[in-house]
Amino acid sequence: MLLELDGVRILTDPLLVDRIGPLHRHSDAADEMLEGIEADVVLISHAHHDHLHLPSLRRLRGRPRTVVPAGLGRLVERHHEVVEVTPGQQIEVGSIRIKAMPALHHGGRRPFGPSSAALGFHIVGSSRVYFAGDTDIFPEMADLAGHVDVALLPVWGWGPRLGGGHMDPARAAEAVVRIAPRVAIPIHWGTFYPFALARIWPRPLAKPPLDFAHEVARRAPGTEVRVLAPGEMTEVTGDTP
Repeated sequence: MLLELDGVRILTDPLLVDRIGPLHRHSDAADEMLEGIEADVVLISHAHHDHLHLPSLRRLRGRPRTVVPAGLGRLVERHHEVVEVTPGQQIEVGSIRIKAMPALHHGGRRPFGPSSAALGFHIVGSSRVYFAGDTDIFPEMADLAGHVDVALLPVWGWGPRLGGGHMDPARAAEAVVRIAPRVAIPIHWGTFYPFALARIWPRPLAKPPLDFAHEVARRAPGTEVRVLAPGEMTEVTGDTP
């Protein structure tokens, strides 16, 4: 996700290639956005290769400040100004405050990379954004209630099944109940999946965000869900969704 808030451009977990291992990008809608992205801050939620992707970081213009979970700084410090954080710590960029939040997800870099916790981030300026990274529901989510305008919540993964430390549409809707954001945007679905899967199922993983929207409408009707296709943009004002 590329966020623009109060003149600050914030990029989350950039994966700016067409292929990573067996996973292929199956949307060309964002191709123009992938070339020469410029950001002031990059937020890395955890060390998995599809979230901390070093070739993608090298493609970014300039040397943006890159915020990573403690223990991962050595992986990226050659190319970026690095700030390591643990849950509860915060940094300031212009008028924006970014606070590291816990996440319930295996955050280490498999198979032999450094171990580290997974994080989410609470971004506060004229609007307030929660980027969850990869996570299952955790108790501290309830602390965000009343403090989030837009929640970016993962609702699936890259295959037909989910492992531990993830939210499916129903679990993500439960997160909405706990956080009570004005707007919820489902992320982490439908862009990357195995090439072989696409041959037998041309548009896989398009259903989870729709299931999420249905569950939120049923369980948290005060939150608006916006399902964005890859490359699509939306605007949230400070007063009304």
